[in-house]
Amino acid sequence: METHVEVSREIAAAPEKVWDAITDVARMGEWSPECHTCQWVGDAEEPSVGARFQGQNRNGDHEWTTEAEIIELDAPRRFVFEGVVGDYHFSRWGYVIEPTDSGCTVTEIWDELRSPDIIEATKTISGVTDRAPHNRAGMELTLERLAAAIE
Repeated sequence: METHVEVSREIAAAPEKVWDAITDVARMGEWSPECHTCQWVGDAEEPSVGARFQGQNRNGDHEWTTEAEIIELDAPRRFVFEGVVGDYHFSRWGYVIEPTDSGCTVTEIWDELRSPDIIEATKTISGVTDRAPHNRAGMELTLERLAAAIE
């Protein structure tokens, strides 16, 4: 079972412009094929370590809500958050932005944190039977849409 996926793309935009886009979680639905809406939770209004946001996700006829907690924030280089249910962390997502001569390289990263029994139990919620290839395809589309939105 694959538990780590990385997808990179060159984007012809300044790292700061990419950073502003990906850390504005309310915009995630513009480029993600699965997460169509996001909003901050509680008193959070902007990204900070420990801030949480909620995402509404869709895969075909399956819809579900997740919550995420920002665990790393290093502007304009790294934005990392984990999917959480209470104190249980089930996935890690991150964006790494590296400057280039023509803009930047953006790498989206996903790590599976669920145990095998939890993976099996949650397949019916999302309709995703093999998360790594599903996420790889979604990440490729996410970065393609991100580039189209900000280039």
